[in-house]
Amino acid sequence: MVETQIERRGVKAPLVLKALRSVPRHLFVPGKYRSEAYQDDPLPIGNGQTISQPYIVAVMTELLKLDSTSKVLEIGTGSGYQAAVLAEITDSVFSIEIIPDLALKADTLLDSLGYDNIQIRAGDGYLGWPEAAPFDAIIVTAAAPDIPQPLVDQLKIGGRMVIPVGEPNQDLILLTKTEEGAVRRSIIPVRFVPMTGKIRE
Repeated sequence: MVETQIERRGVKAPLVLKALRSVPRHLFVPGKYRSEAYQDDPLPIGNGQTISQPYIVAVMTELLKLDSTSKVLEIGTGSGYQAAVLAEITDSVFSIEIIPDLALKADTLLDSLGYDNIQIRAGDGYLGWPEAAPFDAIIVTAAAPDIPQPLVDQLKIGGRMVIPVGEPNQDLILLTKTEEGAVRRSIIPVRFVPMTGKIRE
């Protein structure tokens, strides 16, 4: 998977490639899809949600430029796969999932795999995790009509956020927070399930 679908398409960061080789993706999908787990496709995980295709996971993770000291916030835990990839690189991952059933399943699976550097909570990701802020990086795995300001507020100066923005068509946006404000850069077109909760009010 890593060699044919990710490296060949331009992802170079050694820590990201190592993380993707280390996380058993088949454990994060329902049993009937396990034979497809290492194809470069999103797959259903229940509750109308999906696990992102491996290439997109790799691209988003690489854009964050993480190291072992980075504190990362993930919005949209889903199956827990992206959180596991992050936790292979850094020792401090906070992840929020708005669907309680998915949050519980992901927490249980990640705990069983020995990921003790991931904290998961059920809640609205729009609000972020204020008591754990500021974060070096924020990754959002659901599409938003625009970038939630509470998440920008919780990002460190110099921090990076990756988020799919737009509807129905989306662009993957890299936001870098500077002393002068937020700088946005469009990376590639993407398709994610929509972010729900307060952002829709």
